[in-house]
Amino acid sequence: LNISTPSSATLQYPLDVNMENDTEVTFVLKGFTENLELQVILFFLFLAIYIFTLIGNLGLVVLVIGDSRLHNPMYYFLGVLSFLDACYSSVITPNMLEDFMSENKDISFLGCATQIFLGVTFGTTECFLLAAMAYDRYVAIYNPLLYAVNMSPRVYVPLITASYVGGISHATLHTVATFSLSFCASKEIRHIFCDIPPLLVISCSDTHINQLLLIYIVGSIEIFTILIVLISYGFILLAILRMCSAEGRRKVFSTCGSHLTGVSIYHGTILCTYVRPSSSYALDHDMIMSIFYTVVIPMLNPIIYSLRNKDVKEAMKKVFGRIQFINKSFFKL
Repeated sequence: LNISTPSSATLQYPLDVNMENDTEVTFVLKGFTENLELQVILFFLFLAIYIFTLIGNLGLVVLVIGDSRLHNPMYYFLGVLSFLDACYSSVITPNMLEDFMSENKDISFLGCATQIFLGVTFGTTECFLLAAMAYDRYVAIYNPLLYAVNMSPRVYVPLITASYVGGISHATLHTVATFSLSFCASKEIRHIFCDIPPLLVISCSDTHINQLLLIYIVGSIEIFTILIVLISYGFILLAILRMCSAEGRRKVFSTCGSHLTGVSIYHGTILCTYVRPSSSYALDHDMIMSIFYTVVIPMLNPIIYSLRNKDVKEAMKKVFGRIQFINKSFFKL
């Protein structure tokens, strides 16, 4: 977070602007570039990514609901993750696509607050959910005979609910803290969507507490969830070493490898974006990293979790088989 001291030009504005007046502020999202040709290219690129994200994630949700072979906690978690990714991308991408094709890149105070609240909610919920998924894999692999008992609805439903509660609580804290500040200087946000670090840059209030909240609370959530993942996979590794069957080891590596890939990519980008000193804030770097975890990762997750999963691939073949049968029957008529 690169929070600079207000300059003399900034100090000419009143610093006692209250929340009521701040709600009339309209921010301007400057985005990547002002080059019109590049904006058109980016529009079609991110439109394709968004369409693929919706098809992949919502399609996975439909598969989990519709195929009885996927009715177990592992796939329930995967279905919730896919729903989260579709929502996460939808908070950011449609507004970004509109800005690419419009000269008016304004976003209202309430619109910006809503975007931050929903973005932080879905992003934090995904952190907790990925940790819960690691615990689920530990229960399934370490003692498979008791998996149905140890991961019953009385266990996985509270885990999913707690993930959402944690996400909403975290988002509420940061949204209230950020929009309690005064924005009486520049209204230009050097970003493609409303995010906390660039908003702190343009605030004329003291943002020290906000910086500490970002570093310590986001850092604590990251440490907590990553520790759960590491401990779970430590026990999984012990279980793998005890296996005599090479086929069993291969199956476990295939199942857990996709989850570890998703966790590593997601947490890596979050840590690079938020949990670092203010002196290392770089506009272009942060914009790219933000795009990666809000737009690109939601597109990649269906690929990561489905292409290496035998049950999901079988469910997809079953669906495509039905579609081909319906098409043949239709053309025969």
